[in-house]
Amino acid sequence: MEKREKLPLLTNIFYGMGDFGFSMNNSIITAFFSIFMVTVVGMPPGLVAIILFVGRSWDFVNDLMVGYISDRTRTKWGRRRPFLLFGAIPFGLSFMLLWLSPDFGRTGLIIYYSLAYIVYEALATFVYMPYFALTPELTSDYDERTKLTSFRMMFNIIGSLTAYILPLLIVGNNWDLATSRSVLMMAVVAGVIAAVPIFGVFAGTREREEYQKEDVPRFWPSLKAAFKNKPFMFGALMYLATWMAIVVIESNLQFFILHIIQRQSQNLIIMVSIFVTAIFALPIWNWVSKNWNKRLAYIIGVGFWAVVMMMLITMTPETPFWLIVILCVMAGIGVSAGQVLPWAIIPDAIEWEEWHTGERNEGMFYSLVTLLGKIGMAIAQPLALLVLQLTNFQEGQGAIQPPSALLGIRLVVGPIPALLLVAGILIAIFYPLGRKQHHQMVEELGIRRAARIAERAGKKPLPGASKPV
Repeated sequence: MEKREKLPLLTNIFYGMGDFGFSMNNSIITAFFSIFMVTVVGMPPGLVAIILFVGRSWDFVNDLMVGYISDRTRTKWGRRRPFLLFGAIPFGLSFMLLWLSPDFGRTGLIIYYSLAYIVYEALATFVYMPYFALTPELTSDYDERTKLTSFRMMFNIIGSLTAYILPLLIVGNNWDLATSRSVLMMAVVAGVIAAVPIFGVFAGTREREEYQKEDVPRFWPSLKAAFKNKPFMFGALMYLATWMAIVVIESNLQFFILHIIQRQSQNLIIMVSIFVTAIFALPIWNWVSKNWNKRLAYIIGVGFWAVVMMMLITMTPETPFWLIVILCVMAGIGVSAGQVLPWAIIPDAIEWEEWHTGERNEGMFYSLVTLLGKIGMAIAQPLALLVLQLTNFQEGQGAIQPPSALLGIRLVVGPIPALLLVAGILIAIFYPLGRKQHHQMVEELGIRRAARIAERAGKKPLPGASKPV
């Protein structure tokens, strides 16, 4: 079974590269949109929080609808790949809208950026939700999925690293000196770069034909099935807690570098030390997952990361730079675990669903995961901005931050994400699906599918074939 399910190296690469653009654009938004709005546009943190909350909350319905539509799509290219082909260019163009600096006045700017965010998220969902749903359709092997997800997360982390390098190269190290023209140039370059790999995914992957022949799912039964699926719910909540921690850290890291350790001239070295370490740590977590299980690997990796984040907030401008780099490398090891393992857990729950009901609803399941991610972003990033607002953070270029604001920055970089990571660990302790049980389910599902094929062909079912529970 494992040998038959092994994926070619090129399939892993072509599939993985698709996450580069999504990760890069989303990381640029998470890391720089707040500082762009607060410094370049001159918007108070509280109003930026409103813009982000409105833009993301309005988008909640898109995930479920796109997931449901992709589950029901039947074309010569498959169920998911057509969305990649036709959605790549609009996705790249919509990113540029977020970085314009129109002269609309404060109320006009709130309306404009909220609408721009809605448009971007709607078009992004059209592409990345079907892309995520491809994972279980490329392989059903427990370890191959971890490997496939590791490739995706390798490109995801490279995209996150690029998200820091590109603005630093075009906009500069110090956003206090940034111009609206340089910011827009960065957005144009990023939008173009993000769209290209999506065409590579379309060309380099093929969906399994048997899933094309499955009955077309209905919306409400698919939605109910997801909420009744215990492994999925636990895995989705693990992802939510981890993702919220990532969002809080990523959206405030630039404030931490600028105001706490005051190392903006060494910004690139700090980012490279985190993300390059995360890339090289991916095989470690792949090995741990194979030799133990995904749940235990998650607990170890995320727990380590939470401890490192609490250590980072003790840093000051006087801290030796070599010590900062060491802590960033340690953080990168934890980032790697937090990125790859929750996504590697989700596909296994789809076999659990098929084993119990005989149905597969990948689009609905992944749409719920991306929906949870957006809910997490709609809560986490605005909440962090509100913490800065309440601690008297000063907007505008060249602003001097009071001690209360410096405390607020430390809170949103250390204790708050650490608590979210601990919540993910507590959820993981009760995750109910292990390697052995998953292997047994996959073997039985293979027998069932063979029986269905034989039945359609008018042949006698294979011995041992059984109907869904």
